[in-house]
Amino acid sequence: MNEATATRTDANGAGMSAIWPDSAQRDHAGAVRLHGRSVEELSASFGTPLFVMDTEELSRRALRFSRTVSNAFHDTNTHVSFAGKAFLSKEVVRIMLAQGLLVDTCSMGEMRIALAAGAPGRRLVLHGNNKSDEEIRLAVEQGFAKIVVDSPDEPARIAEIARSLGATAKVMLRVTVGVHAGGHEFISTAHEDQKFGVPLLPAGADGHLLDLDTRPDHAGSSDGHEDLQSPAQAVSSLYVPTGKRPDDDAAVTEAMSVVADGPAIGVLKDILSRQPDLELVGVHAHIGSQIHDANAFIESARRLMILRKTFWATDGFLLPETDLGGGYSVAYTDDDASMDIEDAFATMSQAVEGINRRLGLPMPVLSFEPGRWIVAPCGITLYRVGTVKPVHLANGITRTYVSVDGGMSDNIRPALYGAQYTATLANRKGSEALMDSRVVGLHCESGDILVQDVRLPADVRRGDILAIPVTGAYGRTMASNYNQIPIPAVAAVTSDDAHLMLRRQTIEDLLELDQYTATQS
Repeated sequence: MNEATATRTDANGAGMSAIWPDSAQRDHAGAVRLHGRSVEELSASFGTPLFVMDTEELSRRALRFSRTVSNAFHDTNTHVSFAGKAFLSKEVVRIMLAQGLLVDTCSMGEMRIALAAGAPGRRLVLHGNNKSDEEIRLAVEQGFAKIVVDSPDEPARIAEIARSLGATAKVMLRVTVGVHAGGHEFISTAHEDQKFGVPLLPAGADGHLLDLDTRPDHAGSSDGHEDLQSPAQAVSSLYVPTGKRPDDDAAVTEAMSVVADGPAIGVLKDILSRQPDLELVGVHAHIGSQIHDANAFIESARRLMILRKTFWATDGFLLPETDLGGGYSVAYTDDDASMDIEDAFATMSQAVEGINRRLGLPMPVLSFEPGRWIVAPCGITLYRVGTVKPVHLANGITRTYVSVDGGMSDNIRPALYGAQYTATLANRKGSEALMDSRVVGLHCESGDILVQDVRLPADVRRGDILAIPVTGAYGRTMASNYNQIPIPAVAAVTSDDAHLMLRRQTIEDLLELDQYTATQS
């Protein structure tokens, strides 16, 4: 289910691989252009470092994801919400709304940006493990599509605020389903020992009791869907407990009995008891990021559907919506693979429909929360080269450190997660000879590395422009002012124009934050 990178070659034979925006090509002089605008033009207009966002590609990717989901689950109501944490601005909100997506928010700042862009509350979602009363109040006042409950104390708080406003808040419970997926530990979000969600199972319970083969071909289905194809079938077979037949109803009953004693059921009961202040709309799970295929999502769905069946049995309430979250992977280098979403969702649809048939449940409304997959490949970052320093190592290798005018303050991911990127000389054609290089920032940290290892032209020099692709997500949004460096601008590029999406911070902006005056000394 991985989508390998390919190479696009322009008329001059200068290749730009598929990790770059579709509009990126090299001209006769070897300069990278986006929608015909050279990186030198963009840098001259907006400065460096500079995030550049191809908003036409952003729109296309949002629409592609939404259509892929609706086509795969063609007999089921589906919703797609853009995860604003990946990158948010008023223009991005408008693009997402235009393509039919909702927008997920998780802070007052994100909420206010979405509302300022003209988003109606019914198209917004509030997440967060530590929501303030002010955030909850704004979400209720604006009639958000849902507030995702993240801890046992939240239903009472949300209900009290809703009651004070004479309103009903739509809520969904985030469940920690125990499926371990994603890359780095910090972006794996459904294991038990972390801050998000309410556990599905009681402490110490055997999670393997939920590892049931719920394929419809083991349930005697005769509706034409019983023959699930690999890899959905393959992953199901991994989760059949020893000694239990795949179609053993006793196994389902045993799994339900364990779930019935879990914390998640308790919070669902609490929410249900707080009607009409709260309206329970469903359950949610987010299992991690940079997930490459459908198998982990299928297992997460299986566990949430067992929870649906359990709650229906214990309380007579059928949860109407199931949100499977986000985490769909993208390629950051030419050696990476990204999720082929068409293949993944075709597999997921067969599996999830089969799970519900096996459990005797109608399909819920299904929701998904892509962020990185939509926005990351649409962005690149431009840096101006400064110091170029060869370092001769003991093993006889020379590594050239290429310093640029940004660094970990505009892309913390390499330092935080060990994320891998690549870079290219973008303002001209370089020498045929290449050198082992490391692209580093200007910060006072030896770990301020943007690209660990890359082969750059041996004639890279001060004043050149380097471009790093796939920086549309978690770059600008995780930026800081470390070493009092202003946060870079974001420029939007289309076939019609290039314009400022977010302005660059200035030193004056930083000084205005400092409230010290000479009279205080």
